[in-house]
Amino acid sequence: MSTEQQNDRYERGYAALSEVANGAQDAVIDGLADIAPHMGRYIVEFGFGDIYTRPGLTRRQRQLSTVAALAAMGNAAPQLRFHIGGALNVGCTRQEIVEVLIHVCVYAGFPAALNGLTAAREVFESRPDD
Repeated sequence: MSTEQQNDRYERGYAALSEVANGAQDAVIDGLADIAPHMGRYIVEFGFGDIYTRPGLTRRQRQLSTVAALAAMGNAAPQLRFHIGGALNVGCTRQEIVEVLIHVCVYAGFPAALNGLTAAREVFESRPDD
């Protein structure tokens, strides 16, 4: 892959991450700089540049899917909180987020759904204007 292609992936991914993170995108990248600087680049290029920007799903659909997947995992609370905030940033409503987390209980169990709802409450309380 050429340097130009890598830069395009990074720029595309950074723009998508910026939309989701609403100003906190550099914290995601910088938070890894001292221990795994390449991981931040992988997140931007692959996660957001290659996957998140694919056609077929809207930003809202992608964020709701991400919230569901992270809640179902049951071991990714910081990432879940980040993406609940991201869902709000791209136009999802609190009710949509809550409904997705309720839906998770059918497939991942009540503990996963309850932990997801706890994370949602934390995010909602930190963002009273959303």
